[in-house]
Amino acid sequence: MRVALVHDYLNQYGGAERVLEAFCEIWPDAPIFTLIYDRARTGQAFDGRRIKTSFLQKIPFVRSHHRPFLMLMPLAIESFDFSKYDLVISDSASFAKGIITRPSTLHICYCHTPTRYAWDDSHKYIREFGYPSFVRSVIPIFMNYLRVWDQAAAERPDKFIANSEFVASRIQKYYQKKAVVIHPPVNAKLFYVSPQIDRFFLIVARLLSYKRLDIAIGAFNRLGLPLKIVGDGPDSVKLRRLAGPNIEFLGLVADFKLRELYAKCQAFIFPQEEDFGITALEAMASGRPVIAYQAGGALETIKHGVSGLFFKEQTVESLISSLKQFVASDFNPQVIREQAMQFDKEIFKQKIKDFVQNCWEEHKKIKK
Repeated sequence: MRVALVHDYLNQYGGAERVLEAFCEIWPDAPIFTLIYDRARTGQAFDGRRIKTSFLQKIPFVRSHHRPFLMLMPLAIESFDFSKYDLVISDSASFAKGIITRPSTLHICYCHTPTRYAWDDSHKYIREFGYPSFVRSVIPIFMNYLRVWDQAAAERPDKFIANSEFVASRIQKYYQKKAVVIHPPVNAKLFYVSPQIDRFFLIVARLLSYKRLDIAIGAFNRLGLPLKIVGDGPDSVKLRRLAGPNIEFLGLVADFKLRELYAKCQAFIFPQEEDFGITALEAMASGRPVIAYQAGGALETIKHGVSGLFFKEQTVESLISSLKQFVASDFNPQVIREQAMQFDKEIFKQKIKDFVQNCWEEHKKIKK
């Protein structure tokens, strides 16, 4: 069977890219088709893979500033030729699902979310893109085009996999498609439970507005508790200005250091609404509880009072209330780690292989 993998754009390393890594392990000979690729920004995670990029790759600065080129991405993703492949797996949060395949090709989309800036909260996302006001005034015209294209693109996969029940419900709402839920993987064996816990709390996130680090910074400023923040992003300067001396920005850290931080923190802080949230599971694989906003994919991975605490409102006051209730000794690190093990990468890979095999058998019958 000739297999190809498709990813939106490889210019960062996050949860979607970890799913792609697992796909690469299942299909080691499959090439990766992607709109743009930046080896440095993905931490060389895909070295040795055959990576095929679109014409966007040749545009100056596109790898570091891809958002101004959103209107070209439908054309770019449709320009790939999959005529020689039997199976194509698209790993998509936006454009990858829009590839065009032959009727005889099975196309399965692993969907991290329906395109957020085209559908729910589209006005908020436009504001956060940082465009000048005169540009924002004409964006709704182009957004209408993107919505029409995105709706058409959602008709192209033969099957959808959602990364959470939360996303499956959004796929149903915006695309009117049923999706099987297979939660993303955490490479649990890389993480460990530490016998020694330090005083600090931890956040690991890209520094973006929707991650709501401003809530965490406000709460920890008020309480004076030590907080370490791992990650980088466009909101770095703004967030550093908000933070008091008890809050430390570590930037990007080496993997061994990140595992140590997870293992030794009092608790992991998760103030955003995510479609799933792999970083929270990495903390849990390290035996540490998670204090999370009660929404999105966190509801499917965290058990209140067992592996963490929820705060009900996305406000400083609500997070402070949970922090005041938190007592580290109330949580059993081994129980927390066992819960995270349900999402281990090997379990994910087996579920994907089983699903694809069943879909392929069904597809062969239809072709006959």
